[in-house]
Amino acid sequence: MKAAPSRQGRHGEITGNMRVKKVRISETQRFVICHNPDAATRDQHIREQLVARLTLLIEDTDKLGEFKRGELHGKIVDRPDLNRCLRITPAGKLRIDTAKIKAEENLDGKYLLRCSDPHLSAEDIALGYKQLLEVERGWRDMKQIIDLRPVYHRLEERIRAHVILCRLALLLIRIVETTTGETWTTVRREPDRLHLGTFTGPTGLFRQVTTLTKPQTNLLTKLKIPAPKQIITLEPPPR
Repeated sequence: MKAAPSRQGRHGEITGNMRVKKVRISETQRFVICHNPDAATRDQHIREQLVARLTLLIEDTDKLGEFKRGELHGKIVDRPDLNRCLRITPAGKLRIDTAKIKAEENLDGKYLLRCSDPHLSAEDIALGYKQLLEVERGWRDMKQIIDLRPVYHRLEERIRAHVILCRLALLLIRIVETTTGETWTTVRREPDRLHLGTFTGPTGLFRQVTTLTKPQTNLLTKLKIPAPKQIITLEPPPR
């Protein structure tokens, strides 16, 4: 399994954010290397931040005594994210492990899939795994975001209705995400920023919605939802 990522070959693109490469180690071992360019950029950014922080921590440590250097080393060991980029020289000096960082760069945005079915293509294996992740994410969303659990009903028909409503809610979420290209968290955040204000004066009372922002307007346009009227109600003053 460790030999699979180092095998030479070209990646084939199957979606906008997934590229795959088939690797065969033996007659019975088939692997698929999946590469996500967006995840690779994110991995690189995170690593650069860690290296910059570690560089700052170990700067001028050659001037410290052995005890102080060991004390700092102990603190870094407690941080696995930083410790994996650290190298200790035979003289006990703290250095950035450039070889390990270089090895990590080759794995940015990649994950390895193993399959025993000799008839499935690399594309089918990768897409099947991605669909499995979507199914698992759907169950997590139903249990967390949509609050499928706990269920307080006792009668079977009420429990069934509760689950069906949650499934419909999840379907609505997925349609919104697919249509807008945004996550549900982002989509939900924008309408939450709309406010309804009530104002009174000599001419009466009126309720007005805050002016739509550009993200809110774009969101409503993608979903083909008409923008709300700015003035909701207008009431004359009481006589």
